[in-house]
Amino acid sequence: MKFPAETTRRIAVFRALQLGDMLCTVPAFRALRHAYPEAEITLLGLPWAASFCVRFSKYFDHFIHFPGFPGLPEQPFEEAAFHEFEQRLQKQSFDLILQMQGNGSIVNDMLIKLDAGPVAGFHSEGSYYDPALFLEYPTGISEIERHLLLMEHLGIPSQGTDLEFPVSEQDAAQLHEKNDMLEKGRYVCVHPGSRGAWRQWPPSHFAALADQCAGMGLDIVVTGTESEAPITSQVLEAMEYPAIDLTGKTNQGEIAQLIREAALLISNCTGVSHVASATRTPSIVISMDGEPERWGPLNKDIHKTFDWTVEQNFDQVLASMIQLLEKSNMQPAE
Repeated sequence: MKFPAETTRRIAVFRALQLGDMLCTVPAFRALRHAYPEAEITLLGLPWAASFCVRFSKYFDHFIHFPGFPGLPEQPFEEAAFHEFEQRLQKQSFDLILQMQGNGSIVNDMLIKLDAGPVAGFHSEGSYYDPALFLEYPTGISEIERHLLLMEHLGIPSQGTDLEFPVSEQDAAQLHEKNDMLEKGRYVCVHPGSRGAWRQWPPSHFAALADQCAGMGLDIVVTGTESEAPITSQVLEAMEYPAIDLTGKTNQGEIAQLIREAALLISNCTGVSHVASATRTPSIVISMDGEPERWGPLNKDIHKTFDWTVEQNFDQVLASMIQLLEKSNMQPAE
C-alpha cells in the first residue's frame, strides 16, 4: 500500500454528499477498513452524515461536520464555521486525507491548503497533482466501481462490490410495532420522490404500476419524506386501489427494514434504490438523470434500471416488473 498501515494511524475521508452517494462508496469504505483495521477513520461530511457514521460504526470512528465551501452546492458556505473546521483538522494532523467527493476541480486545492495531512484521491484537468496519489477521475462506470478503482490505485484491495445498510433491532421493532398490518413479502414499496423535481418519474406512472401490483394481490405502501408529500399525494390520488401512506412516518432504519421485507421496490434512481440493492430486494428503478450506468444497481437480475431520458416505454417497465414479481414468487429475495 502507498500509505503503510503501520504508519497510517489517522485517516480522514472527505465525502460531503447525500445518502445514495454515501451508500455507493460503502464497498470502498469496507476495503479501507480492511486495509487499516487499527486506524482511526474520520468522515468529513454533511450534518446528516453523523447518523451515517453511527450506522456504519465498523468503518468510521469519528465524524466532523464540513461547513461548506464556495462552489460546492450541497450547503451554504459559512466562513466562520469553515475557519473552525480548518483549525480542527490542522490540530488533528491526519496521516492521510482521502478526497472522495468528485473530480477534484474545487476540493483538491481546498484540502491541500488546509495543511492537515497528505491528500490522495481523484483529480482531473485543471486540478492535477501527483499521479502516484491521485487517480484520473473515471467516467462512464458505476459509482461503486469508481471508488474501488481509487482504492486499488492506492494499493488497497477490494473486498467486493456488495452494498450494505445495517438495521438495528430497534429500527425493525419500531417498524413492526407501527405497521403490524404488513406481511413480509406481501407488499410493494412505491417511492416516487427524489431530490429535484426533474429527477422524478410522473406520479401517474407510479400509480399505474402500483395498481398492477395491487391487482396481483399485493399491498401497496407509498413512502417518502415529509417534503415529498405533494408527490406521494398525487400517486395516492391517481391509484384505483387503496394504499398505505407512510409519507414522513419512517426514519432511515425503518424504511430500510420496510424495503428489506418488501416483495419489490419501485422508485426513481435515488437513495432508496441503493437501500434495495443493499437489502437484495428486487427493484424497478427509473433513471431520470441520464446516468444509469453510474447509479443503477450492479445486480441486473433482481434490479431493472430504465433510462427514461433515452426510451420512454412504459409497457417495457410494466413487463419487467411483472417478470420480477413472478420470478420471486412475490417474495423478497434472500
